[in-house]
Parts: sequence; C-alpha cells; structure tokens
Amino acid sequence: MNSKQRASRNRTLTLTDEQRKELAPMICRTFSDGSFLDQICNAAAPEIFDSLPDGCADLLFLDPPYNMTKDFNGFRFHTMTDQAYMAWLETWFPPLLRLLKPTASIYFCGDWRNSSAIFQILAKYGCIIRNRIVWQREKGRGAANNWKNSCEDIWFATVGKKYTFHVDAVKVKKRVIAPYRTKDGTPKDWQCDEKNGSKFRLTCPGNFWDDLTVPYWSMPENTDHPTQKPEKLLAKLILASSNEGDVVLDPFLGSGTTVVTAKKLNRHFIGIEQDPEYCLWAAARLKRAETDASIQGYSDGVFRERNLTE
Repeated sequence: MNSKQRASRNRTLTLTDEQRKELAPMICRTFSDGSFLDQICNAAAPEIFDSLPDGCADLLFLDPPYNMTKDFNGFRFHTMTDQAYMAWLETWFPPLLRLLKPTASIYFCGDWRNSSAIFQILAKYGCIIRNRIVWQREKGRGAANNWKNSCEDIWFATVGKKYTFHVDAVKVKKRVIAPYRTKDGTPKDWQCDEKNGSKFRLTCPGNFWDDLTVPYWSMPENTDHPTQKPEKLLAKLILASSNEGDVVLDPFLGSGTTVVTAKKLNRHFIGIEQDPEYCLWAAARLKRAETDASIQGYSDGVFRERNLTE
C-alpha cells in the first residue's frame, strides 16, 4: 500500500492510514438502498448490477483487464485463449445493457490482443458500432523482436440510432505553422491568441489521438494503478457523448479517473471497483476535485495539443 520511497517532487497519490479512515465513508458496498448516483461501490461486476435500475446510465465507459497477464494490487489477471476471453466478456457485458438508456453511448477500451473480441461482443448484442478510436501511449518499453506496442483502442458504439454527440465540445486547438491569409489580409481558417499572439485553429477531432499524456509521477492525477487512463481522455468522451446532469457508469473503475472527470464536468456518476484500495484512491481524487476542477490539457473549452501550454 504505497510504501515505496518517492522523490520529493513526486506527486503520485499516497494515503496514510488516517486518510483511509476518513475516506472510507465515501465508499458503499451495495446499491440496495436505492442510492446509486454519485457513488463509488466496492463490489465486483456483475454481481452488483442487479441492484441498479433499468436505464440508469447515459454513458458507459468500459476499461476491463485486457487479455494479458497483469497484477492489479494483488488480483492477477492471466492471459487466456481468445475463446476463453470472449467467454469471460459474456459473463458481465450482457447484464450491463439493461442499465443503459436507449440513447446511451458505449466506449470500450482494449488493445491489439482483445480488440477483435470487443468488436464481436458489441456486435453480438445489437450495439451499433460507430468507430474505433486509436490513441497513442507514449509510455512503454521497446521490443527487440517486435514492434513497440504504443497504441490502444477505444471502440465507440451506441445502443440505438439516436445518441448524443457534441462535436463542438471536443475540438482540438492546433498550432498553425504556415498561416495563410486571404487577399484582403484576414486570417484564413485560423485565429490569433490575444494573450500571446500565437496562431491556432480549432479542428474537428479525428479517431487517432496523439495529444494524450499517460499519467506519470509529476502529474497530480497520477496513482500507482498499472493501467490508469488520463483525465483528458475521459473528458473527450464525456463531453462528446453526454450532457451536463447525465449519468456516467464505469463498472471497472480502477483509481477513479472516470468518476473524477465526470464530477469536474458536472455529470453524475456510478463507479464500481472490486479493489478496496483503488476505491479509496478514487474517493481521495473526488475530494480533491471539489476544490480543483482542472483537467490537464483542457482549458477554456478546448483541448490542446500535447505539450501546448498557451
């Protein structure tokens, strides 16, 4: 439990025993009392799903273990055959669909090992598959006998034909290298930043994302979770596919990025996580979000390119 020695400037979240006691009341064990909005539940999927009502979620974010051996704070997930992994998905994905509104969207994370299984499970249960997002992870070890695995997938699907998508909410602020002007001298498809004079344009988001930074030691959102997603990534999905006041559901919550980002963006949330320590990390991050709603890489309503600070 966070016993490793850290450098003085390391901002990775750590908790004392006293802090754990203070945060414990923020964690529930069941939704059976009818209270489920804005809750973190320490439980395992899919056992807890029965205590949630039909159609309670507008947006489902799924980041389960990929089909690879990985240690999650003592719970070790082992690589399976493709058939066995597909069978494992069958144990929890179908029961989730009851919890979604007819207009709900689904974002399902994976990598090259399990991406085919994700496509198959979404298609099998009638979800409308709309796109596959590929995002670049700049972390990762090199490989001597293979290509370095530096990208992951997010499959985008919807329950039905009607769904929410706010493209203007997720435009990317990109630097203009060669700023063209029209004949009368006005900027052509670019703007000038009044603060520093830099030239930029707001572009529609594509399905390849190279502007994300995987959390690391100097970022306040960082935890010791082995597969933590950036808040900026969740912000893109939440802003595009939900409205303020909507409900975001994450049944594999991990260290809490989904619920924290939902809170910062004025959405309700339902978070489910089987590891009690991860739940406490999520609670600590939620508490911090009450006084700091900033999201690294997102400000003034636009997403910046990686390392672009203006």
